[in-house]
Amino acid sequence: MNVLVVGGAGYIGSHCVRQLVAAGHRPVVLDNFVYGHRGAVAAGVTLHEGSLGDEAFVGRVLRAEKIDVVMHFAAFCYVGESVTDPLKYYFNNVVETLHLLRAMVGAGVNKFVFSSTCATFGVPASLPIHENLPQAPINPYGQSKLDIENALKALAVAHGLNFAVFRYFNAAGASEDGSIGEDHDPETHLIPLAIDVATGRRPHLQLFGTDYPTPDGTCLRDYVHVDDLSRAHIAVFDRLSARGAQLFYNLGTGRPTSNREVIRAVERATGRPVKVVETPRRAGDPPALFADSSLAIRELGWKVRFPDIDSIVATAWRWHSTHPKGYGDRGR
Repeated sequence: MNVLVVGGAGYIGSHCVRQLVAAGHRPVVLDNFVYGHRGAVAAGVTLHEGSLGDEAFVGRVLRAEKIDVVMHFAAFCYVGESVTDPLKYYFNNVVETLHLLRAMVGAGVNKFVFSSTCATFGVPASLPIHENLPQAPINPYGQSKLDIENALKALAVAHGLNFAVFRYFNAAGASEDGSIGEDHDPETHLIPLAIDVATGRRPHLQLFGTDYPTPDGTCLRDYVHVDDLSRAHIAVFDRLSARGAQLFYNLGTGRPTSNREVIRAVERATGRPVKVVETPRRAGDPPALFADSSLAIRELGWKVRFPDIDSIVATAWRWHSTHPKGYGDRGR
């Protein structure tokens, strides 16, 4: 199929583009390069530079490229920033996405795959988190994703939109061949930050919160490899063709890993110590989040190839050790 990957030059989007090519599909990338990297776009893949909120532009791309499915990865995703600058998140993650969806309706494209988040559950009512738990975000980032989930339900009724929503847990790692990986500015993800400390690019790692009600006092998170996430997005295509498809899936390994365990995994992978400075909790961070992904396994035949933190960190280290300056297109 012809697949428009919005945010296809970003971290998850660029990995998904490569998985689409490997699966025999034709990806087309749309990106504004606010956070994306030109070096992350696979060779030979058609690229359109522009904003997802420009309905006329997006409509032209959809028609010219004969797009069958739209995958949407172009969101701002810093939880802490969403608390201090919520308008930035509502305008980009909600308003701009609604423009994208209206362009799709106008062009007659009715298949949509949405990158959502476990942050829509807030502090979950129970663990592990399954799809039908109450959703009560505790930060604007999670709320912005839930707003679009609700909009998709309305568009399914009004315009026959078929959609799949994937609620990610902590995307991590890099491509197996080390050719693409994480390069954020600013970087807030724990694994690349810890690797930066191990390699001397940062003096220390801030460990936010050591008094959580968890075994070692630090947050528990579910780390899922970025290529495993990408494969799920492609596995859903057949189910998107069913009339009235409204699909929701959690994507994680189901294995909770503490921040301290991640740090130790980075030390094992790099063979170097990671200096830690303990600091108070960040606003908007629940104590524990990990997934029940049995629905995706059962309905999509989804299989996790990187089931533990050491296998995930090994791929991240391969990327960072060979690309110490990331893609080299911005200061870090």
